[in-house]
Amino acid sequence: MAKVAFLGLGVMGFPMAGHLKSKGGHDVTVYNRTAAKAEKWIAHYGGRTAPTPKLAAQDQDFVMACVGNDNDLREVMLGKGGAFAGARAGTIVIDHTTASAMIARELHEEARRRGFDFIDAPISGGQAGAENGVLTVMCGGDEAPFAKAEKVMAAYARACNLMGASGSGQLAKMANQICIAGVVQGLAEALYFAQKAGLDIEKLVATISKGAAQSWQMENRYKTMAAGKFDFGFAVDWMRKDLDICIAEARRNGAHLPVTALVDQFYSQVQKMGGRRWDTSSLIALLQR
Repeated sequence: MAKVAFLGLGVMGFPMAGHLKSKGGHDVTVYNRTAAKAEKWIAHYGGRTAPTPKLAAQDQDFVMACVGNDNDLREVMLGKGGAFAGARAGTIVIDHTTASAMIARELHEEARRRGFDFIDAPISGGQAGAENGVLTVMCGGDEAPFAKAEKVMAAYARACNLMGASGSGQLAKMANQICIAGVVQGLAEALYFAQKAGLDIEKLVATISKGAAQSWQMENRYKTMAAGKFDFGFAVDWMRKDLDICIAEARRNGAHLPVTALVDQFYSQVQKMGGRRWDTSSLIALLQR
């Protein structure tokens, strides 16, 4: 059993922190910007709540975070009452936010200066993966703290790998999102084409999902895409945030991402249709309008 603080109880963080308590058996303290959410978590799982990240991080073996973006992460770690002010020497800070590689390296350097460790550990698997404890975790940082952190993250991870030095986890997550963007657009076009051609969608997917066209998106999203249902899953707003990170990093490293940039603009049009909170599979709605 470890002493763990979890900062950020959104759709991902809430169940992840829950797995740490119920499955991992850890001593968990939670913090959330909206205190009512933290109280709701306590009512469900037990444990403790703290009024600030600093107080949550005090005397902990691990401090985990899952917040919105670079600015949120910098605030919760380095802001007034931030976790870095409360973490003691030897603490391992694990960040599950999808953020830039630049802030990951910044926080890693600052953590080392203060005598503790930082691992960037973005996640993939969506809300269902968090709730079922089967997330994929892509980590960047140093080997010794990762070896310790991996055992704790096992409470909600199906796969957890160290990808390289600090920032490598975020770079791996960018590659993950680039893959998803292209696959979802391809699936949207295929289903739209099949509908226009008068094909039976169930028979089509039952056939092509057994061949080279198979994907997680096909297996898990084709029915709702064909039915025009998008009120679940990973929101378009969040996908655009992630793709913006990918495109900005590509500008820095010289990579060309023509399809990613195009799909990002398609998502911009979905937002204008009122789909800011729709699932990312809503790209098909743009074709059907």
